Amino acid sequence: MSESDTAGSVRSDTSTQDDPEDELELLGWFHHDLSRHATEALLLSNGKDGSYLLRKSHEGPNSYALSVRAKDSVKHFQVTRSGTTYTFGFNEFQSIKEFVSHFANQPLLGSETGTIIVLKCPYPREVEEPSIYESVRVHTAMQSGRTENDLVANAASLGTKEGHLMKQGAIIKNWKTRWFTLNRNELKYFKDKMCVEPIRTLDLMECTGVQFDYSQEKVNCFCLVFPERTFYLCGKTGVETDEWIKILRWKLAQIKKSR
Repeated sequence: MSESDTAGSVRSDTSTQDDPEDELELLGWFHHDLSRHATEALLLSNGKDGSYLLRKSHEGPNSYALSVRAKDSVKHFQVTRSGTTYTFGFNEFQSIKEFVSHFANQPLLGSETGTIIVLKCPYPREVEEPSIYESVRVHTAMQSGRTENDLVANAASLGTKEGHLMKQGAIIKNWKTRWFTLNRNELKYFKDKMCVEPIRTLDLMECTGVQFDYSQEKVNCFCLVFPERTFYLCGKTGVETDEWIKILRWKLAQIKKSR
């Protein structure tokens, strides 16, 4: 995508706007209050590797999240605004135009986990969609005795994450690097990033706990406790390990709430 294409997603009348929030409203890939869950569902179902969007964050009125699809997961990065200045990573941009022009050059984005992502194309807020509906031919209700109080909205949280972790073997206690993916309530690990079939899929519905582990000789270790086995894993950095523990603990909390 050319610089003019991406930068053009901000209309030319941004120079007439006094409120920086108004400038964002004119940005074609600013998705307002789109939730983290809805963002992940949208990018995973209809985006592609390198698709990204900007949305408001719950951290505060001047905080935003840049959400990026990286293969089969979605990563979220913080963007903050002070006046007309936007801060993203180690970079500061003095205007929305300067901020958008940066993305027009398809920058590389590296996370603490060592993953390198190319920001290829913004995901538009408005997408063409047909006005076509299915016809209702039959509409009957079973006499089950259920009432409106029995209608409980429920859906598994996506909460995706992926990256390399070292895993200790079950019998031979050596350590091997594996590629891990977390999606919904499944944690899968593969021989390497290019493999299609996982070595194993762990059902987090059966996991009883996740915690830091200091019993191993390696640093940055944590463990997942299952009834039949405890899995010992190790991140490359303390930050990476902390990220995995936080998202896994959050997953277990959501599972507990749904029971």
